[in-house]
Amino acid sequence: MPLSLTPMEARDPKEAHRAATTLELFFDLVSVIAIAAVTAGFHHAISEGHGMEALPRFLFLFVAIWWAWMNYTWFASAFDNDDRIYRVLVMVIMGGELLFAGGAEYIFETLDFSYGLLGWIIMRLAMVCLWLRAASGCPEYRTTALRYAAGIAAAQICWIILYFTAAPASTAFFIDGFLCFLVEFSVPIFAESARPTPFHRHHIIERYGLLMIISLGEILLSISHGLAYLFGDHPELGVVVPSIAALVIVFSIWWVYFCETEHLPAATFWTAFAWGYGHVFIFMATAAAGAAIAASIDVATHHTHTTQAEVSKYLGAAMALGTAALWLTRDRALRLPAHLSLALPVMALAFLFAGALGLPVWGFAVLSVMLVLWRAPHRTVKPAHP
Repeated sequence: MPLSLTPMEARDPKEAHRAATTLELFFDLVSVIAIAAVTAGFHHAISEGHGMEALPRFLFLFVAIWWAWMNYTWFASAFDNDDRIYRVLVMVIMGGELLFAGGAEYIFETLDFSYGLLGWIIMRLAMVCLWLRAASGCPEYRTTALRYAAGIAAAQICWIILYFTAAPASTAFFIDGFLCFLVEFSVPIFAESARPTPFHRHHIIERYGLLMIISLGEILLSISHGLAYLFGDHPELGVVVPSIAALVIVFSIWWVYFCETEHLPAATFWTAFAWGYGHVFIFMATAAAGAAIAASIDVATHHTHTTQAEVSKYLGAAMALGTAALWLTRDRALRLPAHLSLALPVMALAFLFAGALGLPVWGFAVLSVMLVLWRAPHRTVKPAHP
């Protein structure tokens, strides 16, 4: 049967009952694998006392994984027509990302991304094809789509140049990689300046919520890692307190993040830009907290070369970053009573201070409960901008 070709027209941004598709959920599975691999690498680095050395690698790879997810997610929100060509191209993107995810652990250790680069090239070729289809099917968004296609291709050329000119893990590698990311991040600004794409606000809110749940899964994975020590002939009872405390933390993060249904207050470009880009710090911080909790479990079971006080610095910094980023992306734009608007920034400072003091995991659990009691009312606050 020949592949059907349906015109790729823009989706209605006010479409009722727009929800994530099974293909989008399927796509997210690849992100799960990649994030888990990178977080595991960071966890082992913290446990071995080399967390600061590994931090740039964690940041570099996490941003790359998030960016691949973000490129597809915003395109799908605006132009997903779910025909067979679209499905095939999305599956090609998934294949390329899986090639990158399969080597994420190796890339984390060496920053040699030869096959990872091939995976990115596959992803980007398919993404360019999707934008060219949008340019062909949507005359009103033709300039925007062509700018996206050209920008993505140019950004990929930058990564290829980086691979052949900078030694892995060298100073030049990180500097050039930062510049490549600047090119990547500038593509939507350049493209959307022609005409903003018609993304669906509630669909995007749901998609970001799903990636947040994936990030929370890294904490749950760390907890299960700890509880596993209770089984066997010689159970490690020392994991009970940090594991239960971590469970309180992950439930609290979920509660505070999802306490507002109107997460993206307005669909204007700069509001969506700040919200969409700012979320990388929330996702990254949540995964990093999972790595720190896993390292705390290692401390409790004496499988580490560091101390809880050192691990707590990473946990405190991660929770402070995630809390502050949530305030910047969401609460800052909402009509909140004064006592609620202060909750996230004040507690971000508290988490940072707790990390500096080297508090145990249960100390962060207490602070997390305080945050829920302070910030998560049983009501929805209206956005500041209609």
